[in-house]
Amino acid sequence: MATDAIPGDDAALVLFSGGQDSATCLAWALDRFARVETLGFDYGQRHRIELACRDTLRAGLGRIEPAWGRRLGEDHTVSLDALGAISDTALTREAEIGFEASGLPNTFVPGRNLVFLTFAAALAYRRGIRHIVGGMCETDYSGYPDCRDDTIKALQVALNLGMERRFVLHTPLMWIDKAQTWGLAQSLGGRALVDLIIGDSHTCYLGERGERHAWGYGCGTCPACRLRAEGYARFTATEEAA
Repeated sequence: MATDAIPGDDAALVLFSGGQDSATCLAWALDRFARVETLGFDYGQRHRIELACRDTLRAGLGRIEPAWGRRLGEDHTVSLDALGAISDTALTREAEIGFEASGLPNTFVPGRNLVFLTFAAALAYRRGIRHIVGGMCETDYSGYPDCRDDTIKALQVALNLGMERRFVLHTPLMWIDKAQTWGLAQSLGGRALVDLIIGDSHTCYLGERGERHAWGYGCGTCPACRLRAEGYARFTATEEAA
């Protein structure tokens, strides 16, 4: 295990929740880096069933492309109970999903991505990894301020200054919508990757995996499910038109 190693350009650490976006980002990283490690967070989220999907997705990616399997390194899971404890949101409490007076959805967990990326950088520092990959996007997102490109760029500066390292925060989904995210998955791993994401990833905020839809498992009505379903519909329509 590398300890405080000087980072190189051949390795990446992917924030890997077990959802559609992070699975696509993991494939993106495996296509580009010689060694890729993954990091998941347990912060008491209602949909923590997503964490149980991570091993299946990692194994499935290795079957789709043997080279990816050889590049896939260690998986890490970090408990962030404190984040859930101080959050009063629909992602960390049994509350109806809606909007706050500020206009933000009550699924917004304040500071979540800032904390995630800070912990990721601390782990990357120890593991000798320079590149950190996350699925943040501000094209068809829920308005979360910590998903914005400006936020990620500012945090990269702060992390580099605070740790005296030159980390690079990659957000390959930042400027594409959900239909294009499905398309990116297909361009990386073909229909096999699309099918893996449909069957084995999890995005539904309510943690519902009882019914399988064309786009995957979920309640079908929460904001995450609606984004995923609408994106898949646009993706398939484009495929059929082609």
